[in-house]
Amino acid sequence: MNRRARGGLPRRVRTALLMALTAATGLSALPAQAHGDAAGPASRSGPAPGVDVGVAPSDAAGLGAEGGFGSRLDPGPGPGSGSVLGSGVGPGSRSGPGSGPGSRSGSGPGPIHGTVRGDCAGTAPVVCHFALPPGTYEVTALLGGATAGRTAVTAESRRSVLAETATAPGRTVRRGFTVDVRDPEGEPTGPVGSPGLDLRFGGAAPLLAALRVTPAPRAPRLFLAGDSTVCDQAAEPYSGWGQQLPRYLRQGISVANYADSGEGSQSFLDNPALFPAVEARVRPGDLVLVQLAHNDKQTRADVYRANLTAMVERVRERGGRPVLVTPVVRRWFNTDGTLANGTALHVNGLGVDLPAEMRALAARLDAPLVDLTALTRRRVEERGPEASKALFLYDEKRDNTHTSERGATEFAALVVGELRAQGLVRASLVRGAP
Repeated sequence: MNRRARGGLPRRVRTALLMALTAATGLSALPAQAHGDAAGPASRSGPAPGVDVGVAPSDAAGLGAEGGFGSRLDPGPGPGSGSVLGSGVGPGSRSGPGSGPGSRSGSGPGPIHGTVRGDCAGTAPVVCHFALPPGTYEVTALLGGATAGRTAVTAESRRSVLAETATAPGRTVRRGFTVDVRDPEGEPTGPVGSPGLDLRFGGAAPLLAALRVTPAPRAPRLFLAGDSTVCDQAAEPYSGWGQQLPRYLRQGISVANYADSGEGSQSFLDNPALFPAVEARVRPGDLVLVQLAHNDKQTRADVYRANLTAMVERVRERGGRPVLVTPVVRRWFNTDGTLANGTALHVNGLGVDLPAEMRALAARLDAPLVDLTALTRRRVEERGPEASKALFLYDEKRDNTHTSERGATEFAALVVGELRAQGLVRASLVRGAP
Protein backbone atom coordinates (compact mmCIF):
# COMPACT_ATOMS: atom_id res chain seq x y z
CA MET A 1 0.00 0.00 0.00
CA ASN A 2 1.31 3.47 -0.86
CA ARG A 3 2.17 5.69 2.05
CA ARG A 4 0.47 9.05 1.66
CA ALA A 5 2.26 12.36 2.10
CA ARG A 6 0.91 15.23 4.17
CA GLY A 7 -0.84 16.63 1.12
CA GLY A 8 -2.67 13.32 0.61
CA LEU A 9 -1.05 12.22 -2.68
CA PRO A 10 0.47 8.74 -2.80
CA ARG A 11 4.21 8.60 -3.30
CA ARG A 12 3.77 6.92 -6.72
CA VAL A 13 1.54 9.79 -7.91
CA ARG A 14 3.89 12.46 -6.58
CA THR A 15 6.83 10.76 -8.31
CA ALA A 16 4.95 10.62 -11.62
CA LEU A 17 4.00 14.29 -11.34
CA LEU A 18 7.61 15.24 -10.57
CA MET A 19 8.91 13.30 -13.56
CA ALA A 20 6.33 14.94 -15.83
CA LEU A 21 7.14 18.38 -14.52
CA THR A 22 10.88 17.98 -14.92
CA ALA A 23 10.48 16.61 -18.42
CA ALA A 24 8.33 19.60 -19.36
CA THR A 25 10.62 22.23 -17.84
CA GLY A 26 13.96 20.73 -18.84
CA LEU A 27 15.12 20.54 -15.23
CA SER A 28 16.98 17.44 -14.13
CA ALA A 29 15.00 14.94 -12.09
CA LEU A 30 18.18 14.16 -10.18
CA PRO A 31 18.92 17.68 -8.86
CA ALA A 32 21.88 18.59 -6.71
CA GLN A 33 19.92 19.47 -3.60
CA ALA A 34 21.09 22.14 -1.17
CA HIS A 35 21.86 19.38 1.28
CA GLY A 36 22.60 16.70 -1.30
CA ASP A 37 20.38 14.19 0.48
CA ALA A 38 17.29 12.38 -0.70
CA ALA A 39 15.93 8.88 -0.48
CA GLY A 40 13.38 6.80 -2.30
CA PRO A 41 12.52 3.29 -3.42
CA ALA A 42 15.20 1.91 -5.69
CA SER A 43 12.68 0.10 -7.84
CA ARG A 44 10.14 2.87 -8.44
CA SER A 45 12.00 5.60 -10.27
CA GLY A 46 13.14 5.27 -13.87
CA PRO A 47 16.02 7.09 -15.54
CA ALA A 48 15.86 10.84 -14.95
CA PRO A 49 16.10 13.23 -17.91
CA GLY A 50 19.73 13.89 -18.77
CA VAL A 51 20.94 11.11 -16.48
CA ASP A 52 22.01 7.65 -17.53
CA VAL A 53 21.12 5.05 -14.94
CA GLY A 54 22.97 1.76 -14.76
CA VAL A 55 22.99 -1.08 -12.29
CA ALA A 56 25.88 -3.24 -11.26
CA PRO A 57 25.47 -6.81 -12.51
CA SER A 58 24.90 -8.17 -9.00
CA ASP A 59 21.80 -5.96 -8.60
CA ALA A 60 20.43 -6.04 -12.15
CA ALA A 61 17.96 -8.85 -11.55
CA GLY A 62 16.55 -7.30 -8.40
CA LEU A 63 15.95 -3.89 -9.98
CA GLY A 64 14.73 -5.06 -13.35
CA ALA A 65 17.53 -3.30 -15.26
CA GLU A 66 19.95 -4.62 -17.80
CA GLY A 67 23.48 -5.57 -16.84
CA GLY A 68 26.40 -3.20 -17.15
CA PHE A 69 26.77 0.32 -15.92
CA GLY A 70 25.93 3.75 -17.29
CA SER A 71 27.12 7.26 -16.46
CA ARG A 72 26.68 10.61 -18.07
CA LEU A 73 28.39 13.98 -18.12
CA ASP A 74 25.93 16.85 -17.84
CA PRO A 75 27.58 19.93 -19.39
CA GLY A 76 25.13 22.49 -18.03
CA PRO A 77 26.25 25.62 -16.20
CA GLY A 78 27.55 25.31 -12.66
CA PRO A 79 26.26 27.18 -9.63
CA GLY A 80 26.21 30.95 -9.60
CA SER A 81 29.27 32.75 -8.40
CA GLY A 82 29.39 34.13 -4.88
CA SER A 83 31.11 34.07 -1.54
CA VAL A 84 31.03 30.98 0.63
CA LEU A 85 29.04 33.17 3.02
CA GLY A 86 26.69 34.43 0.28
CA SER A 87 23.28 33.12 -0.64
CA GLY A 88 24.00 32.10 -4.23
CA VAL A 89 26.28 29.15 -3.64
CA GLY A 90 23.81 26.31 -4.05
CA PRO A 91 23.68 24.40 -7.31
CA GLY A 92 21.10 25.26 -9.90
CA SER A 93 22.32 23.69 -13.11
CA ARG A 94 20.08 22.40 -15.85
CA SER A 95 20.37 19.05 -17.48
CA GLY A 96 22.20 18.73 -20.75
CA PRO A 97 20.68 17.59 -24.01
CA GLY A 98 19.40 14.09 -24.32
CA SER A 99 17.85 11.72 -21.81
CA GLY A 100 17.28 8.11 -21.12
CA PRO A 101 19.60 5.25 -20.32
CA GLY A 102 23.09 5.12 -21.72
CA SER A 103 25.11 2.13 -22.77
CA ARG A 104 24.19 -0.91 -20.75
CA SER A 105 26.78 -3.27 -22.20
CA GLY A 106 29.40 -4.75 -19.94
CA SER A 107 32.06 -2.59 -21.58
CA GLY A 108 30.76 0.61 -19.95
CA PRO A 109 28.84 3.63 -21.20
CA GLY A 110 29.15 5.07 -24.64
CA PRO A 111 30.58 8.44 -25.70
CA ILE A 112 29.29 11.51 -23.92
CA HIS A 113 28.36 14.23 -26.42
CA GLY A 114 30.80 12.64 -28.85
CA THR A 115 34.00 13.71 -27.14
CA VAL A 116 34.18 12.59 -23.52
CA ARG A 117 33.92 9.01 -22.32
CA GLY A 118 32.85 8.03 -18.84
CA ASP A 119 33.84 4.51 -17.86
CA CYS A 120 32.87 2.59 -14.74
CA ALA A 121 34.11 -0.90 -13.92
CA GLY A 122 33.98 -3.38 -11.08
CA THR A 123 31.54 -3.96 -8.25
CA ALA A 124 33.57 -3.79 -5.03
CA PRO A 125 34.84 -1.20 -5.57
CA VAL A 126 33.18 0.47 -8.52
CA VAL A 127 35.81 2.66 -10.20
CA CYS A 128 34.74 5.44 -12.59
CA HIS A 129 36.84 7.64 -14.84
CA PHE A 130 35.86 10.74 -16.81
CA ALA A 131 38.30 12.18 -19.36
CA LEU A 132 37.84 15.77 -18.23
CA PRO A 133 40.14 18.79 -18.25
CA PRO A 134 41.25 20.38 -14.95
CA GLY A 135 38.48 22.32 -13.26
CA THR A 136 35.70 22.08 -10.70
CA TYR A 137 32.95 19.49 -11.09
CA GLU A 138 29.80 18.65 -9.19
CA VAL A 139 29.04 14.96 -8.80
CA THR A 140 25.62 13.60 -7.95
CA ALA A 141 25.45 9.89 -7.12
CA LEU A 142 22.45 7.70 -6.48
CA LEU A 143 23.52 5.02 -4.01
CA GLY A 144 21.68 1.80 -3.24
CA GLY A 145 20.15 -1.22 -4.89
CA ALA A 146 18.16 -4.38 -4.34
CA THR A 147 20.34 -5.42 -1.40
CA ALA A 148 21.63 -3.53 1.62
CA GLY A 149 24.59 -1.33 0.85
CA ARG A 150 27.38 0.56 2.59
CA THR A 151 29.14 2.89 0.16
CA ALA A 152 32.03 5.31 0.70
CA VAL A 153 33.44 7.53 -2.05
CA THR A 154 36.94 8.80 -2.72
CA ALA A 155 38.05 11.04 -5.56
CA GLU A 156 41.33 11.61 -7.33
CA SER A 157 44.29 10.79 -5.04
CA ARG A 158 42.56 9.04 -2.11
CA ARG A 159 40.54 12.16 -1.32
CA SER A 160 37.57 11.25 0.88
CA VAL A 161 34.44 12.95 -0.45
CA LEU A 162 31.75 10.83 1.24
CA ALA A 163 31.88 8.77 4.42
CA GLU A 164 30.43 5.27 4.32
CA THR A 165 26.71 5.63 3.73
CA ALA A 166 24.17 2.90 4.50
CA THR A 167 21.24 2.07 2.20
CA ALA A 168 18.43 -0.34 3.00
CA PRO A 169 17.43 -3.10 0.56
CA GLY A 170 15.34 -1.70 -2.28
CA ARG A 171 16.12 1.90 -1.34
CA THR A 172 18.34 4.61 -2.76
CA VAL A 173 19.82 7.82 -1.40
CA ARG A 174 21.19 10.73 -3.37
CA ARG A 175 24.50 12.29 -2.31
CA GLY A 176 26.36 15.15 -3.93
CA PHE A 177 29.86 16.58 -3.64
CA THR A 178 32.09 18.97 -5.55
CA VAL A 179 35.54 17.88 -6.74
CA ASP A 180 38.62 19.88 -7.73
CA VAL A 181 40.35 18.22 -10.70
CA ARG A 182 43.89 19.31 -11.46
CA ASP A 183 47.21 18.04 -12.74
CA PRO A 184 48.96 16.70 -10.65
CA GLU A 185 45.90 15.37 -8.83
CA GLY A 186 47.56 14.82 -5.41
CA GLU A 187 50.57 16.60 -3.97
CA PRO A 188 51.58 19.42 -6.33
CA THR A 189 55.20 18.21 -6.50
CA GLY A 190 54.30 14.52 -6.57
CA PRO A 191 53.37 12.08 -9.35
CA VAL A 192 51.00 13.41 -11.99
CA GLY A 193 48.49 10.63 -11.46
CA SER A 194 45.63 9.89 -13.85
CA PRO A 195 44.41 12.81 -15.99
CA GLY A 196 40.71 13.56 -15.67
CA LEU A 197 38.28 12.77 -12.86
CA ASP A 198 38.61 9.50 -10.97
CA LEU A 199 35.95 8.30 -8.52
CA ARG A 200 36.06 5.18 -6.38
CA PHE A 201 32.89 3.81 -4.80
CA GLY A 202 34.09 1.52 -2.04
CA GLY A 203 33.03 0.64 1.49
CA ALA A 204 31.78 -2.58 3.00
CA ALA A 205 29.09 -3.16 0.34
CA PRO A 206 29.27 -0.51 -2.40
CA LEU A 207 26.18 0.05 -4.54
CA LEU A 208 26.01 2.72 -7.25
CA ALA A 209 22.75 3.12 -9.20
CA ALA A 210 23.31 6.39 -11.08
CA LEU A 211 25.98 9.01 -11.55
CA ARG A 212 26.07 12.51 -12.98
CA VAL A 213 29.03 14.88 -13.38
CA THR A 214 28.43 18.55 -14.06
CA PRO A 215 31.05 21.25 -14.71
CA ALA A 216 30.88 23.90 -11.98
CA PRO A 217 33.41 26.54 -13.01
CA ARG A 218 32.01 29.16 -10.65
CA ALA A 219 31.72 27.04 -7.52
CA PRO A 220 33.54 28.51 -4.50
CA ARG A 221 36.79 26.82 -3.50
CA LEU A 222 38.49 26.17 -0.18
CA PHE A 223 42.25 26.12 -0.83
CA LEU A 224 44.73 24.44 1.50
CA ALA A 225 48.34 25.56 1.89
CA GLY A 226 50.23 23.20 4.15
CA ASP A 227 52.64 20.35 4.72
CA SER A 228 52.51 16.55 4.99
CA THR A 229 50.01 16.64 7.87
CA VAL A 230 47.52 18.38 5.54
CA CYS A 231 48.26 17.00 2.05
CA ASP A 232 46.61 14.32 -0.07
CA GLN A 233 48.94 11.48 0.87
CA ALA A 234 49.57 9.09 -2.00
CA ALA A 235 49.65 5.81 -0.08
CA GLU A 236 48.29 4.11 3.02
CA PRO A 237 48.55 4.24 5.96
CA TYR A 238 49.26 7.98 5.66
CA SER A 239 46.50 10.58 5.46
CA GLY A 240 46.53 14.35 5.87
CA TRP A 241 43.58 16.11 7.46
CA GLY A 242 43.04 18.02 4.20
CA GLN A 243 42.51 14.67 2.49
CA GLN A 244 39.56 13.96 4.78
CA LEU A 245 38.10 17.48 4.79
CA PRO A 246 35.82 17.07 1.72
CA ARG A 247 33.76 14.34 3.41
CA TYR A 248 32.40 17.02 5.76
CA LEU A 249 31.30 19.38 2.97
CA ARG A 250 28.20 19.13 0.83
CA GLN A 251 27.86 19.83 -2.84
CA GLY A 252 28.48 23.51 -3.55
CA ILE A 253 32.08 24.02 -2.41
CA SER A 254 35.26 22.19 -3.42
CA VAL A 255 38.50 21.58 -1.54
CA ALA A 256 41.63 22.37 -3.57
CA ASN A 257 44.42 20.82 -1.53
CA TYR A 258 47.82 22.29 -2.46
CA ALA A 259 49.55 21.06 0.70
CA ASP A 260 52.87 19.35 -0.01
CA SER A 261 55.15 17.13 2.06
CA GLY A 262 58.26 18.73 3.55
CA GLU A 263 57.26 22.34 2.97
CA GLY A 264 57.91 25.24 5.34
CA SER A 265 56.61 28.78 5.07
CA GLN A 266 59.50 29.94 2.86
CA SER A 267 59.59 26.99 0.46
CA PHE A 268 55.80 27.02 0.05
CA LEU A 269 55.88 30.71 -0.75
CA ASP A 270 58.73 30.39 -3.25
CA ASN A 271 57.75 27.27 -5.24
CA PRO A 272 55.70 28.19 -8.35
CA ALA A 273 53.72 24.95 -8.00
CA LEU A 274 52.60 25.86 -4.48
CA PHE A 275 51.54 29.29 -3.21
CA PRO A 276 51.85 31.07 -6.58
CA ALA A 277 49.62 28.38 -8.11
CA VAL A 278 47.04 28.88 -5.35
CA GLU A 279 47.25 32.65 -5.72
CA ALA A 280 46.58 32.46 -9.45
CA ARG A 281 43.36 30.49 -8.92
CA VAL A 282 41.87 32.47 -6.02
CA ARG A 283 38.65 34.33 -6.78
CA PRO A 284 36.66 36.72 -4.56
CA GLY A 285 35.08 34.82 -1.68
CA ASP A 286 37.38 31.78 -1.84
CA LEU A 287 38.90 30.62 1.45
CA VAL A 288 42.63 29.91 1.74
CA LEU A 289 43.67 27.96 4.84
CA VAL A 290 47.38 28.19 5.70
CA GLN A 291 48.95 25.63 8.08
CA LEU A 292 52.74 25.85 7.81
CA ALA A 293 55.01 25.28 10.81
CA HIS A 294 56.11 21.65 11.05
CA ASN A 295 59.09 22.24 8.76
CA ASP A 296 60.00 25.74 9.97
CA LYS A 297 62.46 24.15 12.37
CA GLN A 298 65.15 26.78 11.92
CA THR A 299 63.07 29.74 10.78
CA ARG A 300 63.52 33.03 12.61
CA ALA A 301 60.42 34.64 14.09
CA ASP A 302 60.63 37.72 11.85
CA VAL A 303 61.02 35.60 8.71
CA TYR A 304 58.12 33.35 9.72
CA ARG A 305 55.88 36.36 10.32
CA ALA A 306 56.94 37.95 7.01
CA ASN A 307 56.17 34.78 5.05
CA LEU A 308 52.72 34.38 6.54
CA THR A 309 52.00 38.08 6.15
CA ALA A 310 52.88 37.90 2.45
CA MET A 311 50.44 35.02 1.95
CA VAL A 312 47.64 36.80 3.80
CA GLU A 313 48.10 40.04 1.88
CA ARG A 314 48.40 38.38 -1.52
CA VAL A 315 45.25 36.31 -0.97
CA ARG A 316 43.39 39.46 0.05
CA GLU A 317 44.59 41.25 -3.06
CA ARG A 318 42.81 38.56 -5.08
CA GLY A 319 39.62 39.01 -3.06
CA GLY A 320 40.10 35.75 -1.14
CA ARG A 321 39.65 35.08 2.58
CA PRO A 322 42.92 33.93 4.24
CA VAL A 323 42.59 31.79 7.36
CA LEU A 324 45.63 30.99 9.51
CA VAL A 325 45.67 27.48 11.00
CA THR A 326 48.10 26.56 13.77
CA PRO A 327 49.77 23.15 13.31
CA VAL A 328 48.57 19.75 14.49
CA VAL A 329 50.41 18.75 17.67
CA ARG A 330 53.03 16.03 17.77
CA ARG A 331 52.17 13.07 19.97
CA TRP A 332 54.97 13.69 22.48
CA PHE A 333 53.81 13.14 26.04
CA ASN A 334 55.35 14.26 29.32
CA THR A 335 55.42 11.83 32.21
CA ASP A 336 52.34 13.58 33.63
CA GLY A 337 50.30 12.69 30.54
CA THR A 338 50.30 16.18 29.02
CA LEU A 339 51.77 17.66 25.85
CA ALA A 340 53.19 20.72 27.57
CA ASN A 341 56.57 20.66 25.85
CA GLY A 342 58.23 22.34 22.92
CA THR A 343 58.39 19.23 20.73
CA ALA A 344 54.66 18.62 20.91
CA LEU A 345 53.69 22.28 20.64
CA HIS A 346 56.10 23.38 17.88
CA VAL A 347 58.71 25.51 19.57
CA ASN A 348 61.44 25.32 16.93
CA GLY A 349 65.21 24.91 17.19
CA LEU A 350 65.68 28.66 17.57
CA GLY A 351 63.24 28.84 20.43
CA VAL A 352 60.45 30.34 18.30
CA ASP A 353 56.97 29.37 19.48
CA LEU A 354 55.44 29.05 16.02
CA PRO A 355 51.76 28.67 17.05
CA ALA A 356 52.10 31.68 19.35
CA GLU A 357 53.59 33.70 16.49
CA MET A 358 50.69 32.72 14.26
CA ARG A 359 48.10 33.62 16.90
CA ALA A 360 49.64 37.05 17.41
CA LEU A 361 49.91 37.63 13.67
CA ALA A 362 46.27 36.68 13.08
CA ALA A 363 45.23 39.25 15.68
CA ARG A 364 47.47 41.96 14.18
CA LEU A 365 46.29 41.31 10.62
CA ASP A 366 42.67 40.79 11.66
CA ALA A 367 42.72 37.39 9.97
CA PRO A 368 40.55 34.44 11.05
CA LEU A 369 42.42 31.82 13.08
CA VAL A 370 41.75 28.12 13.55
CA ASP A 371 43.82 27.16 16.59
CA LEU A 372 44.30 23.56 15.56
CA THR A 373 47.26 23.22 17.95
CA ALA A 374 44.96 23.86 20.90
CA LEU A 375 42.15 21.72 19.48
CA THR A 376 44.34 18.71 18.71
CA ARG A 377 46.22 19.04 22.00
CA ARG A 378 42.92 18.74 23.83
CA ARG A 379 41.87 15.75 21.72
CA VAL A 380 45.19 13.90 22.07
CA GLU A 381 45.46 14.54 25.81
CA GLU A 382 41.88 13.30 26.26
CA ARG A 383 42.83 10.05 24.52
CA GLY A 384 45.96 9.71 26.63
CA PRO A 385 49.35 8.13 25.80
CA GLU A 386 47.95 4.76 24.77
CA ALA A 387 44.65 5.43 22.96
CA SER A 388 46.11 8.42 21.09
CA LYS A 389 48.48 6.10 19.20
CA ALA A 390 45.58 5.27 16.87
CA LEU A 391 45.38 8.92 15.77
CA PHE A 392 48.96 8.84 14.52
CA LEU A 393 51.12 6.23 12.83
CA TYR A 394 52.82 5.11 16.00
CA ASP A 395 51.98 1.42 15.70
CA GLU A 396 52.79 1.25 11.98
CA LYS A 397 55.80 3.57 11.76
CA ARG A 398 56.64 4.71 15.29
CA ASP A 399 55.59 8.08 13.90
CA ASN A 400 54.24 10.69 16.32
CA THR A 401 53.84 13.44 13.70
CA HIS A 402 51.88 12.02 10.76
CA THR A 403 48.27 11.02 11.21
CA SER A 404 46.41 7.82 10.43
CA GLU A 405 43.17 7.97 8.48
CA ARG A 406 41.30 7.97 11.78
CA GLY A 407 43.38 10.83 13.16
CA ALA A 408 43.16 12.85 9.95
CA THR A 409 39.39 12.36 9.90
CA GLU A 410 38.98 13.51 13.50
CA PHE A 411 41.24 16.53 12.97
CA ALA A 412 39.43 17.49 9.75
CA ALA A 413 36.19 17.52 11.73
CA LEU A 414 37.79 19.94 14.20
CA VAL A 415 38.74 22.27 11.35
CA VAL A 416 35.28 22.19 9.78
CA GLY A 417 33.67 22.76 13.16
CA GLU A 418 35.72 25.93 13.63
CA LEU A 419 35.02 27.18 10.11
CA ARG A 420 31.33 26.76 10.70
CA ALA A 421 31.42 28.27 14.20
CA GLN A 422 33.22 31.37 12.88
CA GLY A 423 30.81 31.78 9.98
CA LEU A 424 33.51 31.12 7.38
CA VAL A 425 31.53 28.24 5.85
CA ARG A 426 27.75 28.24 5.91
CA ALA A 427 26.18 25.57 8.10
CA SER A 428 24.12 24.40 5.11
CA LEU A 429 27.34 23.40 3.34
CA VAL A 430 28.54 21.23 6.23
CA ARG A 431 27.68 17.53 6.05
CA GLY A 432 26.92 15.89 9.36
CA ALA A 433 27.79 17.41 12.73
CA PRO A 434 31.58 17.59 13.25
